[in-house]
Amino acid sequence: MNYNQNEKIAQITSQTLIVGVDIAKYKHVARAQDFRGQEFKKAFHFENTNSDFNHFLGWIQQLMKDQGMEKVIVGMEPTGHYWLNLAHFLKDQRIQFVVVNPMHVKKSKELDDNSPTKNDVKDARVIAQLVKDGRYAVPNIPQGVYAELRVAKKIRDLLSVDLQAVQGQIHNWLDRFFPEFLTVFKDWEGKSALQLLKLNVLPHELSKISDHEILTHLRKAVSRAVGLSRISELKQAASHSIGILEGSTMAKLELRTLIDKYELINNRFEELDSNIDGLLEQIPGVEQMLAITGIGRDTVASFFSEVGDLSYYSHPKQIIKLAGLSLRENTSGKHKGQTKITKRGRKALRALLFRVAMPLVAKNSAFKALHQYFTTRSNNPLKKMQSLIAICNKLIRILFTIGKKQCEFSEEHMLRDIPHMAELTRVA
Repeated sequence: MNYNQNEKIAQITSQTLIVGVDIAKYKHVARAQDFRGQEFKKAFHFENTNSDFNHFLGWIQQLMKDQGMEKVIVGMEPTGHYWLNLAHFLKDQRIQFVVVNPMHVKKSKELDDNSPTKNDVKDARVIAQLVKDGRYAVPNIPQGVYAELRVAKKIRDLLSVDLQAVQGQIHNWLDRFFPEFLTVFKDWEGKSALQLLKLNVLPHELSKISDHEILTHLRKAVSRAVGLSRISELKQAASHSIGILEGSTMAKLELRTLIDKYELINNRFEELDSNIDGLLEQIPGVEQMLAITGIGRDTVASFFSEVGDLSYYSHPKQIIKLAGLSLRENTSGKHKGQTKITKRGRKALRALLFRVAMPLVAKNSAFKALHQYFTTRSNNPLKKMQSLIAICNKLIRILFTIGKKQCEFSEEHMLRDIPHMAELTRVA
């Protein structure tokens, strides 16, 4: 990933055809120009289909032939997920493609005509101009195991939302039809409690089932089932239940449906976790990352699903920028404003790093000492949130180094980076 604008501009020569594409769900618009901004032909419209992608490729090749150009660079806005199909098509055709920041497109569209007008044809030209000026980024399209991890992360997020929903729905059912159940069992998700719910009976029906039948039913799920005293306690609670009696037939169907959904989601979680374990085994450095106290499998999997292949990056600052953790300041003349993080980048990656930083500070002695140093040092002490941001950046550097070199993480070596700890180490 190249962030040096001079080098980007240098890649655009007189032999480069620059194509800007405005992405939409169904129909895209492309415009082409040379390195000076001189436009060729009219805008080219093509649909989001394989045949139109090939027509777009033929249009590019014909332009290159007519203008005597040797290479092409295609720029586009990363609009939602609609750009990905075209990006993968261009990648397969070995055509260089880049992305431009939608905010840059919005702010620079008035430069040519001094008009705030927005349309697809105009946006395509603005995108081409931004590429010409080197204001683009080369996207990291995940491949192989990293692409699999990104999809796995999306599945996990969807399953988590569904699980929370069905958990709330079962709680809702218990509150309506058997509120006393949770006075006997604190957690309905326990094996015994869940197996009792699978009896699929309402409180007034529970007394009709013998204790022995209930015990036999429980032992289908747990070898050491709850005792007869707990069963009697549940029956006693059921006998005085204030649960709703109306709609009982459909209430039992509702409970059975919710439990089936709950178990299906948990089964998918187990299957997904097994697949993720297999994927992580293929990535260098994962074993050393998991050895760090406070770093778990889900953290590592989520990190690589967001970042992709570390060989794509030449410096950890690129990942820091990708996470939106690089600093920005507002300064003018004698006024010096606050320094904050940009928050421009992958929001999910930034959220992941924050979630990991807190248990690291609590459980890992090296990160705990670093956090304490940041917040208590005499020169420029940081607030707790500022310190956590610094911890996130430190973690990125550590994971980057481990992934590149497959080296072990040393808490002692990290402590030597802290001034007062380094002094203690020298004295010792």
